Amino acid sequence: MSYGIYIGKNHAASGHAWLAGYGDEPSSHWLELVPRTSHAPGSTIVVGVTPQAAMPGELSEIPQLSETARHLRVSYSHYLGLPAPLTNGGLNEHGVAVRDIWSGSRAELIAMTPTSQKGPNYSDLSRIVLERAHTAREGVEIIAALIGEYGYSCYGGNSHIIADPDEAWVVIEFSGGLGLWAAERLGPDSIRASRPGYIGVIPSEPTEDFLFPEHFIRTAVDLGWYGPAQGAFDVNAIFGDGKHQWAGRSWIEQEMQRRAARPEKIGFADVVWSIATEKLTGDTAGYGQVVPLVHPAFNEMRVMWHAPVGPVVAPLVPIFMGMTGVPGEYGMHRYLTEGEAARFQDMRKAIQRPDAVSHVPQGVEITRSAAQIFKQLMHAVFQDAEATLSMVGEQWRAYESALAAELPAVLRSAEILISANEPKLANRLLTDFSITRLRSSLSLAEPMLRALEARLTLLGRLNLTTAHRAPEQIW
Repeated sequence: MSYGIYIGKNHAASGHAWLAGYGDEPSSHWLELVPRTSHAPGSTIVVGVTPQAAMPGELSEIPQLSETARHLRVSYSHYLGLPAPLTNGGLNEHGVAVRDIWSGSRAELIAMTPTSQKGPNYSDLSRIVLERAHTAREGVEIIAALIGEYGYSCYGGNSHIIADPDEAWVVIEFSGGLGLWAAERLGPDSIRASRPGYIGVIPSEPTEDFLFPEHFIRTAVDLGWYGPAQGAFDVNAIFGDGKHQWAGRSWIEQEMQRRAARPEKIGFADVVWSIATEKLTGDTAGYGQVVPLVHPAFNEMRVMWHAPVGPVVAPLVPIFMGMTGVPGEYGMHRYLTEGEAARFQDMRKAIQRPDAVSHVPQGVEITRSAAQIFKQLMHAVFQDAEATLSMVGEQWRAYESALAAELPAVLRSAEILISANEPKLANRLLTDFSITRLRSSLSLAEPMLRALEARLTLLGRLNLTTAHRAPEQIW
């Protein structure tokens, strides 16, 4: 399902907009820093879904650009049979941030989707926007052009929030193989949560705030789902699942509107809370992201705060576009990675059975898995949430607050170094800062986990059943 929330800059204490969220997937998740890459003339990329996907289709190739942008993203290994690795988005060097969120299409559209569907899937679109877009509006145009020329492969409908420091867009992509999509612009006064992605009433023609293909409304008329006599064209009611706003989405938007109305407006801690509250975030949240949407002096200084599991029990730590790499502890491990249960870190069968060899580097596998340790911490907390959840959350929010206080000096130092023509020193500074804090938070989590395990054991509260415990969520 996934979750994203956009806060327009007029509501923010910092004076800039925010994009935050998490991905709802059960498989392994890992942090990636993808460098700016040059591609040979005629290069292509494989997109789409396979015949084995939940909604089958065919893989195809589309042209690659000569150069793709540097970006930070979270990848994962499984969802409904789509080809891995998958991504819901991240942040690129141009300041474009992307979040993918489920958005159910009308049942008839899902039914009419051909089993030979081709074109980019939701993850392909997220990745391609990160690789190519210089602005949020260009990200919408890229999605529109790809769907128009190559089609769209789906598992029942999807959406994206694409944001830059100036504006954001909600883009809905519909099932059916008819090239249907719609986009709504979000501005400085917007507060928008997506779970699922949602667009309501649109005008009869595209405007600066609403974009859709020429055949969008005409298709609904031709299918008998809409006539001008029905009044306004409601996208969710006509092409979507018709369920409109979910309770959780309405609740978090109202709560953030309430916080925005305070004299102090919405601060960093409020944005973190919006994706860390136990009412919205639990085991299904595979990771957390918070992106401050700003125009720094240099692209290397762009920041994405990252948590390896749902931030209800994990801290968000700032990572930078200028980093030279991410620590192995936060990279792909075999834990929860699809296919790894049938593979070995042993090369004896590499020729006869290449897929029997693990895809995880051996040097990375010997490091601690941040995702595994924080996931264990989550379930230790959830077994006795009334006693421990607020304590653990308070500790991580204090850790984030300390990092936020350090961040301006770190960024100023990097700016001075880059201005002095020392970008390598700046990148080293940024890398050391993030890696040290990522590893520090992991080292703090381990004794928390062991202490909570001992508490549960000694008090006889260790849950040895499959009736899993967790705080009650709105969705």
